[in-house]
Amino acid sequence: MSEVEELETRVRNLPKEEFSKFRDWFFELENEIWDKQIKSDFQAGKFKRLVEKAREEFAQGKAREL
Repeated sequence: MSEVEELETRVRNLPKEEFSKFRDWFFELENEIWDKQIKSDFQAGKFKRLVEKAREEFAQGKAREL
């Protein structure tokens, strides 16, 4: 059995309260990983064109401030 399969089995067998704790922890971990990726992509300039396009559209009246 692979490590992932073992984890799946263990998670499926958690008591309801433990599963809730695990789910909350995993959700937070997933958000942390996502935030780090977005930060890394932003620092690498991967959003530069999107930001420029949004500013252009805003200047042209095609978008509005939130």
